[in-house]
Amino acid sequence: MARSGNINCRVRARQLLRSFLIGAAFAAACSPAATPPAQTPPASEAQRSLAPSTTPVPTATPTETPSATPTVRYVAIGASDTVGVGASDPARGSWPARVAGSLPVGTTYANFGVSGSLTLQAKSEQLPAAIAQRPTLATVWLAVNDLNATVDPAAYAQSLGDLVDALVQRTDATIFVGNVPDLRAVPVYAQVDKTVLLAKVSAYNQAIAQVAARNPRRVIVVDLFTGSAELVSSATVAQDGFHPSDAGYQLIADRFVGAMKAGGVPLRS
Repeated sequence: MARSGNINCRVRARQLLRSFLIGAAFAAACSPAATPPAQTPPASEAQRSLAPSTTPVPTATPTETPSATPTVRYVAIGASDTVGVGASDPARGSWPARVAGSLPVGTTYANFGVSGSLTLQAKSEQLPAAIAQRPTLATVWLAVNDLNATVDPAAYAQSLGDLVDALVQRTDATIFVGNVPDLRAVPVYAQVDKTVLLAKVSAYNQAIAQVAARNPRRVIVVDLFTGSAELVSSATVAQDGFHPSDAGYQLIADRFVGAMKAGGVPLRS
């Protein structure tokens, strides 16, 4: 009986110990200190984008980029006056070269003028190369050679119209077309009937106006006629009695530049 009693005591002791350990573990599990923090499910991308941020986000201050002056690509089509015959330095003293000098820095300039050219010839000889430059600005001064060659005003209007229309259709250029000055005071016409000469000049100028009127937003007539007779003198006409001198080319350039300014062409300040 003593042996059996000892065994029962040991069993009971083990049971008591087991109960104590289980109770302690249960108490620990139920203790607030032992409660693990609740896990927040990860927010979706939409929730994150809508959640207020506690970190200030720097705001970029927009800076204005100064608008650059558009690049001007200038081409000149014409005859000996466009070439600069009569100027002391045709390359720099022709009226197109003087016009180019009034355009913004960075302007490209190409002069395709050919001495003695008629308008019909310029259409085939000068026009393709001028179009290839992708001009944004073009000047055309072709009339006096046609007039001297007694080209009928209607035929002249056809040739000029074909040339100008091609520039309108195949480029983005604004086109300035010079008309015919009052030639009655030019020395080379001293022996010509002034009434007949004025009638021819007027017919050509009417043809130029009609060509420009087809595209008034792109084609602008430069009036070289009004007041030109009063400007003709030994200072403005070269020694050949026909072509402009340096002073004459400056007057022509001033007329073109004035028309360009009125037409919104950017000019050098």
